[in-house]
Amino acid sequence: MTSVIVDYGSGNLHSVEKSFRKMANKLGADNILLTSCPERVANAERIILPGVGAFAACRDSLSRSGLFEAVEHATIRRGVPFLGICVGMQLLATVGLEHGHTPGFDWIPGQVEPVQPNDRKLKIPHMGWNELGPSLHHPLFHGLPPVTDVYFVHSYHFVPKDPAAAIAWTDYSGPIVAAVARDNICGVQFHPEKSQIAGLGIVGNFLSWRP
Repeated sequence: MTSVIVDYGSGNLHSVEKSFRKMANKLGADNILLTSCPERVANAERIILPGVGAFAACRDSLSRSGLFEAVEHATIRRGVPFLGICVGMQLLATVGLEHGHTPGFDWIPGQVEPVQPNDRKLKIPHMGWNELGPSLHHPLFHGLPPVTDVYFVHSYHFVPKDPAAAIAWTDYSGPIVAAVARDNICGVQFHPEKSQIAGLGIVGNFLSWRP
């Protein structure tokens, strides 16, 4: 089984690839492939879409390279498991509001808005370790302890139209959706590749997930 990490120039790929290879070796299962080839992405058996930077730039890069069509073919038409990370999760939304209105994938209806904590003294971007909660029932979080901290770096957050699409939250002087899911699609706002033991557990759970 081949799990593909989509390389569309978004950055931070080395640490993502390293964490997925580590868990794949531990599980003795998936072949991890980092690629910018649309054909390989379209034929993958799992899709990982990282994302660092601006929503619009990431969306444009995927469209210009032909990779969006490949990701859509694998995820929507073939139904393979999909994991979006950070901006890779935000792209699941209907629209992003970063520097204007940019259409997203619209796979999970909602929009990506600026993080605006109630305590105006808190810094933006939201950066550092925060606790996931209140309950983690999705298979992505199987085996994690009740109190789990993960690492965030972001200035915008996903607000789903249906709150039930959120499978994990965190608090930054106000609620922030930390993860979303629908059918074979899931996404995390935090960085599992930077979240140490908890992050590796989430990576392993995704590689074992059979939606």
